[in-house]
Amino acid sequence: MFERDTPSIDEIGLSGLQRRTILKFAAASLTLLVSPVGRAAASSALGVRVWPAKDYTRVTLEYQQPIKFTHLLVKDPDRLVVDLEGVEFNSVLQSLPGKISETDPYIKLIRAGRNKPGVVRLVIELKGEINPQVFTLNPVGEYGYRLVLDLYPAQPVDPLMALLEKSPEAPLKAESQLGGGDKAQEIPRDRPKDKGSDGKGADKSEKLPDIARLVTVVLDPGHGGEDPGAVGQGGNYEKNVVLSIARRLKAKIDAEQNMRSTLTRDGDFFIPLHQRVQKARRVQADLFVSVHADAFLKPSARGSSVFVLSEHGASSTAARWLAKKENEADLIGGVNLDVKDPFLAKTLLDLSQTATLNDSLKLGKSVLGELGRINTLHKGEVEQAGFAVLKAPDIPSILVETAFISNPEEEARLTDEDYQDRMADAILRGIKRYFAKNPPLAKSKLARLD
Repeated sequence: MFERDTPSIDEIGLSGLQRRTILKFAAASLTLLVSPVGRAAASSALGVRVWPAKDYTRVTLEYQQPIKFTHLLVKDPDRLVVDLEGVEFNSVLQSLPGKISETDPYIKLIRAGRNKPGVVRLVIELKGEINPQVFTLNPVGEYGYRLVLDLYPAQPVDPLMALLEKSPEAPLKAESQLGGGDKAQEIPRDRPKDKGSDGKGADKSEKLPDIARLVTVVLDPGHGGEDPGAVGQGGNYEKNVVLSIARRLKAKIDAEQNMRSTLTRDGDFFIPLHQRVQKARRVQADLFVSVHADAFLKPSARGSSVFVLSEHGASSTAARWLAKKENEADLIGGVNLDVKDPFLAKTLLDLSQTATLNDSLKLGKSVLGELGRINTLHKGEVEQAGFAVLKAPDIPSILVETAFISNPEEEARLTDEDYQDRMADAILRGIKRYFAKNPPLAKSKLARLD
């Protein structure tokens, strides 16, 4: 893009204190890899990615080896300045400014260039006051070393206020930044038919009773952003499929009398597992439904499943394997472990949730029964395992594996709009059936955790 258009420290107009601060950050940065002959080995960027969302915007720089960096917030106007030492200013870094959208909530533009020999400077011009989190991640999965810039608003988004806001209906299809499988495919002709239904998932002869009071259902589309989840042979990403199904389910729930819903994410960005639980508690949710698409090493594995939390071990080896895989989403998506979150400790310690677990099992059975009307069941009973995302001690919670995206036939179904709609219908019927047998009680004043 350019070599010397980025301002130096003097040109930015930093005070003496700010200059000393930027040097202070260097002490906490990663150690620079040094070549055997004692010269710093220039590191080339492997990838740059930007994930804008209402909650926060994430900028990720991926490298083959650790890099040394410093960062500093500058006021009037608001900017985040990041210096990368021992880094080659290659075509990948040059492409970063072009990845910023005009609709990004927090970034106005990015300038990148050589500041001085061996140093590349990023100047991120901001649209307002932000609280940045800058941290590194070690290689995991398909990723190398990552430098992550998370730009949070100074006033965090309140999920309860967001739930109360009236906004236009979100588009039903998820968009992919990493590519792969947006196109809908035909459903195989031998798909299971709804038993006793009109073909759209609703039983004409059945009318479930209305729910006594307004209930709130939190829908959690799994994965997102840096974490694509499972990838089908056709190139479809789990994160996109489940977001599309969850959006359809939200629209159906919101159309019901005395029901409302909210999504833990309504875009392609990553949310740590405990923050998904936190959002559910902040809106005083009555139910928490996490939506996923299963995967296995063998493409023959098929069918829908429902899981609830287990406090005493997994109900099967497969359930234990799946929980381990899903819980590793934080490693792939990228969590800043330096942030001390008191809520996390409250959530993961001493759950004492026997009553909630019983309700979760009842909800799981109701939903599993409805899924069996539109798809083969992987197992005919609700399974249990230690899923971190289900650890809300006062909210009945289930994890729905809609089908196996690793199975080519089921991948085709999962990417078909009609099938996604029928899946959403089935989950909604299961939720309504649960409430018909377990009417919601009055809200507890202790339900909200601030």
